[in-house]
Amino acid sequence: MKSIECELGGRKLTIEVNKLAKAADGSALVTYGDTVVLVTTTVNREGSGCDYFPLVVDYRDKYYAAGRFPGGFIKREGAPKPEEILSARLIDRSIRPLFDEDIRNELYIYSTVLSIDNENDPDILGILGASSALISGSFPFDNGPIAGVRIGKIGTKLILNPTFEERKEGKFDIVIAGRKDKITMIEAGCKIVSEDEILEAIEFGKGYINILIDLQKELKEKEKTAIIKEIHSEEVEKKIRELYCERIKDKAIDIDKIWDEISPSLENGTRKDVKYFFEKIEKEIIRKKMIDEGIREDGRSLDEIREINCEVSVLKRTHGSAIFTRGKTQAMAITTLGTTDDEQIIDEIEGKWFKKFMLHYNFPPYSTGEPKQMRAPGRREIGHGALAEKALIPVIVNSNSFPYTIRIVSEILESNGSTSMASVCSGSLSLMDAGVPILDPVSGIAMGLIEENGKIAIFSDITGMEDHIGDMDFKTAGTKDGLTAIQMDVKILGIDLETIKEIFEKAKKGRLFILDKMNSVLSKPSPKISQYAPKVVVINIRQDKIKDLIGPSGKNIKKIIEVTQAKIKVEDDGKVSIFHPEQEKLNEALDMVRYLTEEVEVGKVYKGKVMRVVNFGAFVEILPGQEGLVHISELEHYRVKEIKDVVKEGDEISVKVISIDNQGRINLSKKQAIPNN
Repeated sequence: MKSIECELGGRKLTIEVNKLAKAADGSALVTYGDTVVLVTTTVNREGSGCDYFPLVVDYRDKYYAAGRFPGGFIKREGAPKPEEILSARLIDRSIRPLFDEDIRNELYIYSTVLSIDNENDPDILGILGASSALISGSFPFDNGPIAGVRIGKIGTKLILNPTFEERKEGKFDIVIAGRKDKITMIEAGCKIVSEDEILEAIEFGKGYINILIDLQKELKEKEKTAIIKEIHSEEVEKKIRELYCERIKDKAIDIDKIWDEISPSLENGTRKDVKYFFEKIEKEIIRKKMIDEGIREDGRSLDEIREINCEVSVLKRTHGSAIFTRGKTQAMAITTLGTTDDEQIIDEIEGKWFKKFMLHYNFPPYSTGEPKQMRAPGRREIGHGALAEKALIPVIVNSNSFPYTIRIVSEILESNGSTSMASVCSGSLSLMDAGVPILDPVSGIAMGLIEENGKIAIFSDITGMEDHIGDMDFKTAGTKDGLTAIQMDVKILGIDLETIKEIFEKAKKGRLFILDKMNSVLSKPSPKISQYAPKVVVINIRQDKIKDLIGPSGKNIKKIIEVTQAKIKVEDDGKVSIFHPEQEKLNEALDMVRYLTEEVEVGKVYKGKVMRVVNFGAFVEILPGQEGLVHISELEHYRVKEIKDVVKEGDEISVKVISIDNQGRINLSKKQAIPNN
């Protein structure tokens, strides 16, 4: 057991390894403020039989960590929620590039949130804890350690590991992870900021990553065990290179036939080796051509973007729809506008809140031509949807200006690279088609990179093949004025800041090119929302009028809903939102709300009801619970002798408000509300 600590961002950080969960291969208890995360690693030393490195990262929030009960009927944690999946992906994407892809031992990293102080986010501690658990465990982690930090910015000040409140106020929320001077993962949501600001934040965060890496070097390592790697026959590779190298890109080549031809002359090797070496050599050929000649597999130059086509209003009964096609990648986005009843209740360990904008991403098997069953959204769908949602959130106006709940569904119809960025583009067009008054259109692009023998090739708008054979997937989304979202994953041991700067420059050029294509079809929101969307009106009433609108036991508001079938939401600050599909019914509900909450205005004429008559005048109710006095001298244009000769209780008459005294008493006039005959 070993404990190390340091000061980080004005708070104490402690890492304790092999204190808890000693049956695990490695464990790290990371404490930052009062937030505590336990990360464990377990290993299958027998190998898995997979043809890939079977690394699994899990991340679980525990409600007891915040002193809360889980919501719903079943009071225990169940399947991971989207936020837990996204946190697991942060750890996975940070650490996966540091392992040899030929490893066949199952490695399981499990991160558990034990305590949370509602200031320090535990997801960052999960990255640090995973690295510490690996360093102090027996599974070889030769390319470690790594660390991750979060960077925010308020005004001109960069903030290390900002609190939840600071993140709401900040211009961006960036998580970076990496080794010494190399970045392996970036995840960012931005409020339309420049590339230079992001580069400044990455440079700022790198220094703290180096501090945390040096800190981990104090951890005592267990003796490292031997790992199992997949071994491929060099004899098969030699035969393939000799006999079939020229035909390696022939898509119609039959692997089984090749095996039948070469197997009699081999002492070792399997049919699987043939497939492995064909893919390996094909990868080498494509990469070499891109590095040496700047020519890609589909004939494009490195910065060339595939043909783009955009369509809007493709589904007439939906509230908004668009199709974005780039090469052989196609995404259809559908926008639905809802009422406040459609807001999503988010129940996390940090607390509960309502979500008014959501984007859901679907990746059906037919998009890649696969004949298999469609299942529930997996980690990939959750991650891609969250990235596209993050890219569009900054351009959604606040609910005071547009009080709808908004849902976008991105249906991937065809997939050949960067469907998440296609979802951003189609989502932006769909929002404008629906009449959502977004601040600016948003486009996105995925950049790739190949690093070979000290040479680097950066290329725009990657295809599925280029994603497979390349060393990086760098996605950026934004408006014409700045970035709204960033996501970077690598397969190599990280990239440096100068390379990231160059990627940003090329990505901006490509992103603006795509944006121009989108703007040529639809450049601003439609002036009207769909006839099939609910209509809405928002008014503000005084807070002391809320009780008048609600009525005793909700009597008043229930009556309005019953009569008009409208949906009404009343907020504590006096904001009242009224929804109805029909304009006439909406206006009727609005009139009823105004009648119950209207404030008396001097000079305005009201139709009121005589409540009682006295010898000096009549008391008339002009609004619910608000009465005024019509003095006998204000009843008619002539002298009234007997009040009962003019009005009696129950009469409905028009009266004008002539004054309200400093005690709130209302003085009315009947004669000033009618012409003098």
